[in-house]
Amino acid sequence: MVESTTDIKSKNPNQHNGTVTLTQDQNGDGIDKAKRKLYVESYGCQMNFSDSEIVASILSKDGFETTKNVDEADLVLLNTCSIRDKAEQTVRKRLTNFNKIKRAKPSMKIGVLGCMAERLKDKLLDEEKLVDMVVGPDAYRDLPNLVKELDEGRKAVNVILSKEETYADVSPVRLGSNGVSAFVSITRGCDNMCSFCVVPFTRGRERSRNPQTILEECKDLNAKNFKEITLLGQNVDSYLWYGGGLKKDFEKASDAAKASSVDFAQLLEMVAKEVPGMRIRFSTSNPQDMGDDVLRSIAKHDNICNYIHLPVQSGSSRVLKLMNRGHNRKEYFDLIDRIKTIIPDCGISHDMITGFPTETEEDHQETLSLMERVKYDFGYMFYYSERPNTYAERKMEDDIPLEVKKRRLNDIIQMQQKHSLENNKKHLGKIEEVLIEGTSKKSADEWYGRSPQNTVVVFPKGDEKPGDFVKVKIETCTTATLLGKRAE
Repeated sequence: MVESTTDIKSKNPNQHNGTVTLTQDQNGDGIDKAKRKLYVESYGCQMNFSDSEIVASILSKDGFETTKNVDEADLVLLNTCSIRDKAEQTVRKRLTNFNKIKRAKPSMKIGVLGCMAERLKDKLLDEEKLVDMVVGPDAYRDLPNLVKELDEGRKAVNVILSKEETYADVSPVRLGSNGVSAFVSITRGCDNMCSFCVVPFTRGRERSRNPQTILEECKDLNAKNFKEITLLGQNVDSYLWYGGGLKKDFEKASDAAKASSVDFAQLLEMVAKEVPGMRIRFSTSNPQDMGDDVLRSIAKHDNICNYIHLPVQSGSSRVLKLMNRGHNRKEYFDLIDRIKTIIPDCGISHDMITGFPTETEEDHQETLSLMERVKYDFGYMFYYSERPNTYAERKMEDDIPLEVKKRRLNDIIQMQQKHSLENNKKHLGKIEEVLIEGTSKKSADEWYGRSPQNTVVVFPKGDEKPGDFVKVKIETCTTATLLGKRAE
């Protein structure tokens, strides 16, 4: 989709490239498989990290265990992202490095999971010969069989896309978890067909998960003393359960199925009531799909965080139409105004692409003026790069010079930094409820956590522990962090 050169703040401070290794003790043919090890590395969006937890769960049922040492791995899996060219190049470099290890250990097998796997299966397997196994986002249940294919000396491939939510009954293994926050996937795929985005081609059409399985997973996390959940999907606002199947087929459903259907606002209410002691977040939203009923659900329940990630991508209605975003500048402003009316203290973040085909200086200035009007708390800013098979790649010329893209991106970054600092200064002297997530990266003597608005807060350690809710008085700030001390 786009190439990132910066982000002001991570959606989840704990998100990182995770690793897990799995070992199989014995397979069905009686051959001893003890101490076989599998190493999994994840890239890209939160959905990929959640999917890696599903992979670990599926493999654990065959007796797999974990390690973080790739050098001793018998099987290496990379869970990949296709959303930006930079992400793909990073994965290719990692695959090249792993193949160097493989030359010294010929028995090692290498596979790719996820979006890049589905899109580039032939090139990765046969042309570049970087991998032995390719597994698409809907094929993880088949992993034990695919591993057997490798054991028998054959390459293994399954990239078939499903019309159902395929992992609703899988209890994820929480990889690298801080024991405080966890992801819960509620939808897969996307129907929006933005002209720059490859996701509909790699993850398929929208389908939602049975709400009862979502509630069961949330209750299980609560019983395990997790304190925060993030409901995940490429477009969570499009959540719609009517008994299973693609969202686009909802109109064909029976009257009974329609009458008992559950949308996203209703799901939020159900989760909030089921686990009242847990914080609830969600990501990612699309403006054209967010209704006021969702905003009222957030305002109604104290445990639903007052924070919305609301990608806009451009401030120009002309460019938004070319992007096939489904909203224009005025409609986006109207939604922002309703958010600020219904949830006055709501934190709002964005995604922004600069340098989209035909973007003019006037379009760029409209993006800057939109940012000045909204004053986002933080954002994820990129310059455009073509993604294969998208409408923009097939029908539009990538006609904005790289130096212009970078200059415009810098303008956007500078404005966001200004707004982030302005918004953080509004918290000075106030008391914030902070959920402790762990030790600060900069000091072993300090905790870090997040406020309901998703702002990182750092304060000196006391007798608290990760998972505690603490009242913190904010004393100073940076563009990305609030700094304070425990309120007396």
